[in-house]
Amino acid sequence: MIEEAKISKVIADTYYESFTKALNSDVIIVGAGPSGLVAAYYLAREGIKTTVLERQLNAGGGMSGGGIMMNQIVFQEEGKELLEEFDITYKEYEDGYYTANSIESVSALTFKAIKAGAQILNLMSVEDVIIKEKQLAGLVVNRTVIEKIGLHVDPIMMESQYVLDATGHDAVVVNKLIDCMGNILDTPDGKIQREAAMWAEQGEKDVIVNTREVFPGLFVSGMAANATFGGYRMGPIFGGMLLSGRKAAIEITECLKNK
Repeated sequence: MIEEAKISKVIADTYYESFTKALNSDVIIVGAGPSGLVAAYYLAREGIKTTVLERQLNAGGGMSGGGIMMNQIVFQEEGKELLEEFDITYKEYEDGYYTANSIESVSALTFKAIKAGAQILNLMSVEDVIIKEKQLAGLVVNRTVIEKIGLHVDPIMMESQYVLDATGHDAVVVNKLIDCMGNILDTPDGKIQREAAMWAEQGEKDVIVNTREVFPGLFVSGMAANATFGGYRMGPIFGGMLLSGRKAAIEITECLKNK
């Protein structure tokens, strides 16, 4: 017999179990867009306890909508190997231009990340950062709906060894850090540099170069990396995003091994 209250209890019990496990992670990734999902996959595949926080209902970030709500996205030659790694169907449009369905791409990245062992918690927003001994040690988080309607409800805290800001143009964690600690980033003036104008080719290169640690314990990837270090934007071409996520995972993995 199916009981309505039992259905609710099953949801509450199983969510509570998984949620409490996420309170202490090796790595917290903020943002389940393309770079965050790719990073989650490569980290979890190495047995690293990885939690992804996504403020929206669904994963995918800006990838889902393609270009102006046409759900096709573009990859260049350098990104093709990652399309194959994630078993994403693609077509060659012409030399150097590959296209894929944005919904399939998001689904594939999400599925692979979860199957590798990453946990994704949606509808979660970052309120503040936790700093211990001049290093980022975790995040203060709350429900997105609480943030949106402005309720005064106390947040909860999640601890980790590293945090990856994969929140796109807003660079949410980087900005929270600056709000809390001042201009202490590993940039020329310690400030967030803000992204430059559109230049797709250079933006694709910038996003990989800029994927790195910007403060002890805090890495940036995707457009959060370009926003932090002043790189160009690139629009609905996503090879650099995937490569950025992989680079972030590789560097964080090395840091964890050396601790």
